[in-house]
Amino acid sequence: MRPSWDEYFMEIAFKVATRSTCLRRHVGAVIVRGKRILTTGYNGPPSGLAHCDEVGCLREQLGIPSGQRQEICRGLHAEQNAIIQAALYGVSIEGSTIYVTHQPCITCAKMIINAGIKRIVYANPYPDELARSMLEEAGVILEHWEAPGSEEHIDKEG
Repeated sequence: MRPSWDEYFMEIAFKVATRSTCLRRHVGAVIVRGKRILTTGYNGPPSGLAHCDEVGCLREQLGIPSGQRQEICRGLHAEQNAIIQAALYGVSIEGSTIYVTHQPCITCAKMIINAGIKRIVYANPYPDELARSMLEEAGVILEHWEAPGSEEHIDKEG
């Protein structure tokens, strides 16, 4: 049986996440409109800079818990990189869906809202109620996806 489109694009998001060099969590994102992939992104440092698996994790060194002080990190989030790729190559993502391995944080949620993305499909929850609240207020659909017939994907922190 052929997988649903949501399953198909989530599988791609998890494949994209394998490119991540983050020591804490591998996250992938795929932006889609009309069943066509527009851009992808994974969490990692800006282009040309050393990766965390080469220089270590500043957040780990400072003992910063997940979900706090996100600005203290070498990396960009997968959603940010996917949105940046669209801007870099002149691809409109207005009205699209973003498939993400993890629920977006507040910073990514604000970027998703302003980029005109209308739907988010994510696999792993993330404890950010402000992000959920703002997405709801903006009318962005937030859907939790679980792989059919299997356990939810687990990241390195849980």
